[in-house]
Amino acid sequence: MNDPIGDMLTRIRNNQMRGKSTVETPASKLRAWVLDVLVDEGYIRGYEPTTGKDGHPALEISLKYYEGTPVIREVKRVSKPGRRVYTGPNDIPVVRQGLGVSIVSTSKGVMSDANARAANIGGEVLCTVF
Repeated sequence: MNDPIGDMLTRIRNNQMRGKSTVETPASKLRAWVLDVLVDEGYIRGYEPTTGKDGHPALEISLKYYEGTPVIREVKRVSKPGRRVYTGPNDIPVVRQGLGVSIVSTSKGVMSDANARAANIGGEVLCTVF
C-alpha cells in the first residue's frame, strides 16, 4: 500500500456512504494520531485497537451520524506520496471558512489547524475534513 492515510480516509468515506456503524483499517501510529484529531474535533465516535481477520493489528473506527446523515460530509487528502504539501503556520488552509478542519503533521505531533496556528508551527498538511 502506497498511501495508508488515503486508504483509511477512503474506507471511512465508503463505509459512511453505505451507512455502516464501524470500519476496520490496518493499525499504524500515524493512522491512530489522525484518528485522535478526528475524535477531538467530533467527526468520529472513537476507535479501538483490535486484531484483523488476517491476524494483523487493526483499528476499529466507530463512525458518527447525526439524524441519519454522516457527520463527515467531505474528506480530502491534501499531501500525497507523489506530492507532499508543506506550509507555515500562517498559510495553513482554512476549511469552509473555519467550519471544517485541516489535519497537520508537525514537529510537535499530528494536530488540527487551529492548534498548529496557536502553537505557531507549520508542517505537512495531511488532509481536510468537513
